[in-house]
Amino acid sequence: MIGVLLIEDHELYRMGLSMLLDKADGITLMAEASDGADGIKKARELSPDVILMDIGLPNIDGIEATQRIKDFNPDVKILIFTSRDSEKDVFEAFRAGADGYIMKGATPEQTISAIKSVYEGVGWIDPSIAKMVFSNLQRPVSQPETRMSDVKRANNSYGLTERELDVLELMVEGLSNPQIADRLVITRATAKAHVHSILQKLCVSSRTQATVTAMKEGLV
Repeated sequence: MIGVLLIEDHELYRMGLSMLLDKADGITLMAEASDGADGIKKARELSPDVILMDIGLPNIDGIEATQRIKDFNPDVKILIFTSRDSEKDVFEAFRAGADGYIMKGATPEQTISAIKSVYEGVGWIDPSIAKMVFSNLQRPVSQPETRMSDVKRANNSYGLTERELDVLELMVEGLSNPQIADRLVITRATAKAHVHSILQKLCVSSRTQATVTAMKEGLV
């Protein structure tokens, strides 16, 4: 059973989400909070598995609350649930340690799927956010003859190997470890080892954070 802490200041949204979580299979709503300070307090007291976090919270906003909670409990999964879709908010949330980012316009099925995904360590980026991030961060190559591998190597300050860059590119495309193994004609164990190494070198804890770092740093 996935224990969820809901941190949302909008009463109607909070009520709707509470009802959704109460009915969801495999999920239990542990507690609710209406501001960042109370959310941090309950996160410390209850140690939930997943926190559903709004950004526009009173007292302490969701991004700062995410960072504070991750400081004392780095293992908790935090899914940002917001109406904000600016590039600034997205990157600040992931830099603070968020494991996923979903918009308030998402369907109930998408919301439950996102919660379960971040709990399993897969991560989640709302499709509309992913498109926005890609469109804003893809860097054009100024010289047509320059190979993409050369561009990635120039931007690679993390010590990633050529094979790890290949794996990272497929991670950004959303491929699972088995799919990566099939695409690169390697074993699943090798694909898993590459993914683990990439997360360590990028100093991130989830595939979602690795994806955002890769796009932000021009590694893909």
